[in-house]
Amino acid sequence: MARTRAGTDDTVRITTAAGSRAAEIRSRQKRYLLSMSLRTLCFVGAVIASLSGVDWLWPILVAGAIVLPYIAVVMANAAANLSDGFRLREGDFTRPELGASTRRDREL
Repeated sequence: MARTRAGTDDTVRITTAAGSRAAEIRSRQKRYLLSMSLRTLCFVGAVIASLSGVDWLWPILVAGAIVLPYIAVVMANAAANLSDGFRLREGDFTRPELGASTRRDREL
């Protein structure tokens, strides 16, 4: 008999099951590394823009370098919500199970 959590009647289907823990951690690390690389590029770009005299660009890049760590952490910790949008039909569980077959049924 399958266990269900108290208060939930949702059936867990294999198409909506989560992947392995190692794959999830690997995916989070890749997203975090990508975000931090973009942050580093923003910071380096801000320094270069400031030194070359582009006064309107460096504040935007500094703001990006400040905000990106928060976005990176939120993205890395976001859980994937797997849902295929398909609802299972409700079954009629009040009917009795099939009985054992008789010798006569097997001959037919």
